[in-house]
Amino acid sequence: MALREIKHYERDEVLRKKARPVDKIDNRILLLLDDMAETMYNAEGVGLAAPQVGVLRRIVVIDIGEGIIELINPEIVEEQGEQMDMEGCLSIPGITGLVKRPAKVKVVGLNRYGEKIELEGENLLARALCHEIDHLNGILYLDRVEPGTLRRVDQEQKIGDELD
Repeated sequence: MALREIKHYERDEVLRKKARPVDKIDNRILLLLDDMAETMYNAEGVGLAAPQVGVLRRIVVIDIGEGIIELINPEIVEEQGEQMDMEGCLSIPGITGLVKRPAKVKVVGLNRYGEKIELEGENLLARALCHEIDHLNGILYLDRVEPGTLRRVDQEQKIGDELD
């Protein structure tokens, strides 16, 4: 396993590209899953998508404190309700903003063994699933942030509308 460089939204166009499905789960994909988990934990994040480490594949890892979730080719198949909360991103360090997301989602995908899995997430897990799957489609939370709500984390001050 190895730490991978987390791509930054101001410098890396890979974050705006749509990731390709994984056709075959081989040793390279398994290594990528392991590296992504290690990178996410090292950065103290709750989720990481493959494009964030420069790989345009439909793979995400998430851990909201309940253990690692690995999803290959994840797809949201159901959404319910809505929630509003502050969101941040490892690819957009030091900035948070208010984002509306579904309160509950159902996601289907594959695990590392190629088995189909179905996962239901509420609250923070729903938010993390939506956020990471957005990355697979070239969408950043900045695209969904409520206008005027971006804040610098270290200063808790509003920043200009140049990112809104």
